[in-house]
Amino acid sequence: MITNFFIPELNNHDVQELWFQQDGATCHTARAIIDLLKDAFGDRLISRFGPVNWPPRSCDLTPLDYFLWGYVKSLVYADKPQTLDHLEENIRRVIADIRPQMLEKVIENWMSRLDDIRASRGQKSYLKCNATRLSFE
Repeated sequence: MITNFFIPELNNHDVQELWFQQDGATCHTARAIIDLLKDAFGDRLISRFGPVNWPPRSCDLTPLDYFLWGYVKSLVYADKPQTLDHLEENIRRVIADIRPQMLEKVIENWMSRLDDIRASRGQKSYLKCNATRLSFE
C-alpha cells in the first residue's frame, strides 16, 4: 500500500508543507516504513521512531479516531448488512458520500483540539476519545 500507492501518489502533490502523522502500531513503524516516510516528509513525520514522537493520548488529535471510524461504522451498519459484498458496498458508499464541507468541519475541530493541547502545555487533554461528537450544521 505505502510503496505501491501512497508514495507514488505523493509525487502528484506539493507536500513541502505537509506533515504526516501515524500511530505507533508495529506494522506502521518498521524501519523500512519509517525510512520511506522520512525520505518523503523529512522532519515533518510524527510517528513512533520518527523525528517527532507520537503524542500520548493522541486519539484527541487523530481525526480517524475521533471522527471517521465512528461515523463510518454507524452508517455502514445502519441497514445490518448480511453479506461481505453488502458490507463492502456500504463502506464504499459511506466513504464516497463524505463531502469536503464535512472534512472542513473536522479540520476546524482538529485545530481547536491542537489549541487546547497547546494551552495545556501538552498535559492530559480534557477531551475524551469516544465521547466527542462533531456538528456538521
